[in-house]
Amino acid sequence: MRCCRIILITIAVLALAACGADTAMKKGDKFFAIGEYYDAASCYKKAYSQTKAKEKPLRGQRALKMADCYRRINFTQKAIAAYNNAVRYKQADTTALFSLAQLQLKNGSYKDAEKTFLLLIDSLGTTERKLTSLVNSHTSHLSPLTSMTITGLQSARMAPQWKAEADYSGYTVKKQDIFNSRRAEYSPALVGDDSDQLYFSSTRNQAKGDEVSGITGMKNADIFFSQKDDKGKWSKPEPIESDLNSEEDEGACTFSADFKTMFLTVCKTDPSYPRYAQIATAQRSDASWGKATVLDISRDTLSTFAHPAPSPDGRWLYFVSDMPGGLGGYDIWRAELIGNSIASVENVGTPINTPGDEMFPTFRPNGDLYFSSNGHPGFGGLDIYIVSGEKLEVRGERLPVDSNQLDNSLTTHLSPLTPEIEHPGSPLNSAGDDFGMTFEGLHNRGYFSSNRGDARGWDHIYSFEKSEVIQTVKGWVYEQDGYELPQGLVYMVGNDGTNKKISVRGDGSFEEEIKPNVSYVFLGTCRGFLNHKEELRVEPVLESEEYVLQFPLASITAPVLIDNIFFDFDKATLRPESTEALDKLVELLNENANVTIELSSHTDNRGSDQYNERLSQRRAESVVNYLIEHGIAADRLSPKGYGETKPKTIKKKLTEKYDWLKADDVLTPEFIEALGDEEKKEICHQLNRRTEFIVLRTTYGMYDAEGKVKQQPARQQKEEPQEQEDLW
Repeated sequence: MRCCRIILITIAVLALAACGADTAMKKGDKFFAIGEYYDAASCYKKAYSQTKAKEKPLRGQRALKMADCYRRINFTQKAIAAYNNAVRYKQADTTALFSLAQLQLKNGSYKDAEKTFLLLIDSLGTTERKLTSLVNSHTSHLSPLTSMTITGLQSARMAPQWKAEADYSGYTVKKQDIFNSRRAEYSPALVGDDSDQLYFSSTRNQAKGDEVSGITGMKNADIFFSQKDDKGKWSKPEPIESDLNSEEDEGACTFSADFKTMFLTVCKTDPSYPRYAQIATAQRSDASWGKATVLDISRDTLSTFAHPAPSPDGRWLYFVSDMPGGLGGYDIWRAELIGNSIASVENVGTPINTPGDEMFPTFRPNGDLYFSSNGHPGFGGLDIYIVSGEKLEVRGERLPVDSNQLDNSLTTHLSPLTPEIEHPGSPLNSAGDDFGMTFEGLHNRGYFSSNRGDARGWDHIYSFEKSEVIQTVKGWVYEQDGYELPQGLVYMVGNDGTNKKISVRGDGSFEEEIKPNVSYVFLGTCRGFLNHKEELRVEPVLESEEYVLQFPLASITAPVLIDNIFFDFDKATLRPESTEALDKLVELLNENANVTIELSSHTDNRGSDQYNERLSQRRAESVVNYLIEHGIAADRLSPKGYGETKPKTIKKKLTEKYDWLKADDVLTPEFIEALGDEEKKEICHQLNRRTEFIVLRTTYGMYDAEGKVKQQPARQQKEEPQEQEDLW
């Protein structure tokens, strides 16, 4: 009886275990269907552990599902163990073998990966020689598995050698603990005029919400921020103070050139429906970011849209998607930006995209495209690759697509002219996932994210730097005798074919790389101001060097002070030290050939009105005569002496030098006398004694005797701006 009872209990326990395993599998399948792979893996693991050892096929099938989940959430070692169990129980098909081999690459187990790829080739019923021949002959219609298998085998064999050559890559990589936590951080983005602000996404405990994601097993990501102080020290990262962060997932943010628009990836929560990432935008008001608004790229609701990256010129938004029409896996696409809407969508094509995954595009300010891929030969996981900006110019061929895929009902596959894919090697790349580059200005240094060496597969932020010699020009556009002009534009033209239109930053500055032995002309412009031209040509250097240009723009609507004009006492004779300022005025008038000006001279209020008026008139005429002697047409110049009748009105900029003055103070005799302090009185008298000009017309020489617009010289380039006609 006792024996029978034991048998009955054993049977009941086994039955309950089988029932529990089936229940766990059904629950896991539900989680898997909506993309909650972490929760699905937990259910599959439970079912696998409750499956009897003798049920080998069933254990293999459940191990396979568990492996697929672990692979998707970057639990690499657990995924490898589960796939190996599927192989052991003879339940691994060719797709599973390929996934196992890729994970072995990602784990740095190159010998194991090579064996698995060879086993896969054997399972395909072919030989390595035949597959290699097909790939090398560029035979069309190769299956993604075929081409990716050969690429993987090449990676497994070459990675150890590439790793050994790390010392020759020129890169230095360091983990940045100041930004990292015990969770994941990824996709850093440097912004600010001095690259002194860093935004990134993190799943750390400070992220909003209390729930753990069923997808990753961590909290949903929020966007965090760190600021660099004057000593170069970064602050402790904090969540951005904004309504942008939510209990849902916000990640992979990047910014427009003017830092007014944020592009980011968002994932909405739906407990009964698969989550597909979407691209959203947020606008900055003062120092705060508004809520994210989904960017309408396509009517396709069953595809992922992620990892936005605006091109340096702001014309294109590069992004990642698995929508129909790609080359396999995730591809890099680009959409033309017209204001806040999308005008067209294009696939960047081969050789950038492969049957594998291409993700996390980003641009270096010089135009080079950086992206990550597991479809090109590399160390394993996602490796970083580079396409030169000069080789990124493309031509497109329109292809019809389903009208409910894209709003404009067409897409384009781009055929790059001659793009070359560069693999920057180790240590920038590793066996893990390496992605999300951001650059400190034009230099080849900045930050990126990687899960190298993390057994949990969590990403962290690293710095990188590559030694290189670059020559840069930094310039400032500002109002003459005033502040920066953030609305300014600079046209940069070089005799090597360079032709750029540059929007300045918030402080009126810009920065561009220049090449030695090239003659450049820079034209600073802003609506309501005269143009200012600078020329630059530099020789090759052995160390990086920055050249500084200033673009002080004269107002068209307000008097402009001509500083450093000196006369002999009680006379109208120009002193020699006035030459530099007057020569700059000659250049300004030559650069703005359609302008006429009134040249005015002013005195202080000491002396009689008649005397001051006569003296100021003679001084104004002296300046005009100098300009005429140096080639400026007399009918463009009107001398006027105002004596003491127009005392100076103080601009805000001048109050920084004299803090006892206020903006819009007028230096009348009464104002000066009320100061009391003799030193301050003398300063005001000096400020009143000045030479200025004001623009009278901006159409000089533009019309013929009949009042018709004169024929303008033919432009060499159709889209060349008006201001560039006189550059050379």
